[in-house]
Formats: sequence, C-alpha cells, structure tokens
Amino acid sequence: MNTDREILNRSLLLMGENGMERLGSLRVIIFGVGGVGSWCAESLVRSGVGHITIVDSDRVCITNINRQAMATTKTVGQVKVEALKDRLLEINPAADIDARQQIFCEDTARDFDLDSYDYIVDAIDSLKDKLLLIELACRSKARFFSSMGAALKMDPTKVQVAEFWKVKGCPLARALRQRFNKMKRKPARKFKCVFSEELLQNRGTADADATDGSMTFGKVQTNGSIMHITAIFGLTIAGLILNDVYNSTY
Repeated sequence: MNTDREILNRSLLLMGENGMERLGSLRVIIFGVGGVGSWCAESLVRSGVGHITIVDSDRVCITNINRQAMATTKTVGQVKVEALKDRLLEINPAADIDARQQIFCEDTARDFDLDSYDYIVDAIDSLKDKLLLIELACRSKARFFSSMGAALKMDPTKVQVAEFWKVKGCPLARALRQRFNKMKRKPARKFKCVFSEELLQNRGTADADATDGSMTFGKVQTNGSIMHITAIFGLTIAGLILNDVYNSTY
C-alpha cells in the first residue's frame, strides 16, 4: 500500500473504492478561510478530496490563533491561504491545493469559473460580497453551501442546518434576506446553511492593538468567537459535502 492510500485508509473503509474515487476527483472552492473555512478545508483534505481552491485576501493575525486552523505564533504575518496550503499539504502531500490571495467581490467575481467546481463553500463575512456569491453560486452548476454568522455563540448543541429562507435567529441571515427582498429577487435555487439561533453578547473589550479587521455585515466590527463553534460550522459544511458524495455514490 502506498503512503497516499495509507493516509486515507479509514476514509476508504467507510466510503469504499467508488466513494474515494469520487472524492479524489472532486473540485471544491472555499471562499474565506477563517475560523469556519479553514476547518472545512482541513476536513475535506483529511477525508480524501483531491482538488481544493482556497480564496482569502488576508494575512494571519495574532487574534486568529484562537480559532483558525493554520494560525499559530509561527504563521502570524503570513498570507492565510499560503499558510493553510502548507498545513493541508503536510496532511496529504498528494492533494491539489490552489491558494488564491484574493478577495471575492464585484470587481473580481469574473476571475472565478464557478461552473468548473462540484461544490462551492461560502465562509465570507462581508454582507455585500456574501450576497453576490450566493447569487452567482446559485446560478452555477455546482452544489452550494453557506455559513451564517458563527460569532457570539458558545453552545455546540445549537448549531444546525436549514435551507436559507428557513434559518431562524441569525442576524446575518436576516440581513441577507432583507437585501434580497429589497432588490425584489431571490437566489436562483434553494441552498443549505449552517447556523445557530444562539446570540450572546461580548463580555470583554478587544485590545485596540490586536484587531484583525474582520468584516461583519460589510463593516469592520469585532465580535467574540471561539474555535469549537467556528470549527463545528466548518466541519458541518464539510460533512454536508461528504454526505452528499456518499449518498450520490451508493
């Protein structure tokens, strides 16, 4: 047995040869590789997904260390997608990782051939850019999954999955739906979201010298977030993809 096959042996036992072949040929693009997207990418690589494009314009900040897969004291200052790519290739050197230090927005949307992917993952924080990605992804041939807001949450048992228009208690989902209603249009098809109805409040004060410029609802805003929640969001999206592959194979 070669090393690549050994790495994925436990996935093979569950997914079978046909499932693993499908995962190996799968093309996934993840927009935003912060506390949600980075763990989604890691789960997919560990499971055997062969081709992953990761998109993010930021560099690792010291405040990312509490919740992002590639963020350590050694990677602070590095380009996020490059640091994550290095981590993913340490896990599976045979994976094809396309790291794109780029922001997804109206000016760059044409740079991404969404139809060339099997799955599109939205882990963007900016309201305007998220809205655009939802619209374009829902018009593409790819399956699409989206993360709603993962900040200000603590209870892992409250993380759940629902179709976008049925998401409850999430300010980000509410703001997106309001924008769609104001524009008098809807996404071209239904899609599933990971979300939580829980909404806590910040109990502490952010250090002014340690802000990472996170974008929330289109403006700079700092809200508390913690790894077990952001990771659950990311792992759940990965699980939706893997389950979809399994169900379409068997």
